[in-house]
Amino acid sequence: MRLRASASQLGTTQQALLRQLLWHPEGLGVEDLCIKLRVSHNAVRQHLTALGSANLIERAAPRPTGGRPGAIFVITDLGRELFPRHYGKIAGGLIETLYATLGREQVMAMLRALGTQLANEQPEPVDQDDIELAGKQLAGRLTALGYEAAAIKHDGEPQIEAHNCVFHSLAARHPEVCHFDLAFLSASSGREVKHAECMVRGGRTCRFVLGARTDAKPE
Repeated sequence: MRLRASASQLGTTQQALLRQLLWHPEGLGVEDLCIKLRVSHNAVRQHLTALGSANLIERAAPRPTGGRPGAIFVITDLGRELFPRHYGKIAGGLIETLYATLGREQVMAMLRALGTQLANEQPEPVDQDDIELAGKQLAGRLTALGYEAAAIKHDGEPQIEAHNCVFHSLAARHPEVCHFDLAFLSASSGREVKHAECMVRGGRTCRFVLGARTDAKPE
């Protein structure tokens, strides 16, 4: 399972080059980068080739110079993602503010609504009949949100195990934020979902049990 990369995994000059392109969204040419980084043309070209191969930068439309158009390079979305974005701290602060202003019940309702909304925005439906396949698909969706999840069998029962609670520090103070996870999984799968284990409640992981279809007709 691949962990998210970071700019710190690159060399010092490549980090500096990406940062320059981040600060100059209109793009920079080789000469610009030589001046800003204080390195040779050959060095800049080698770094551009390496970063381009990794899809961290790309060529943009050349800039008119009055002579031969000079190549312009811009950072890609993948390159931008290498720079830290502390969503967790910001989201945690927002939720704490909502607790203070709206109260526990309304925040729980909002988290359930958010989980359902994100589930409904997924491009592909989760398998409605094969519970094991549904577990694998749901684990992939949780991993995409940062949960580092996997489909497992526990006591012969298909379950989902998450090793990284994205709300961990917040959930330690307000365990009801887990309603987001449950609503997301339930709305995604069309099944009842229950917590079997929770890290903030002393569990080794966060483990979810997939139950019956919510649209199943009673026998």
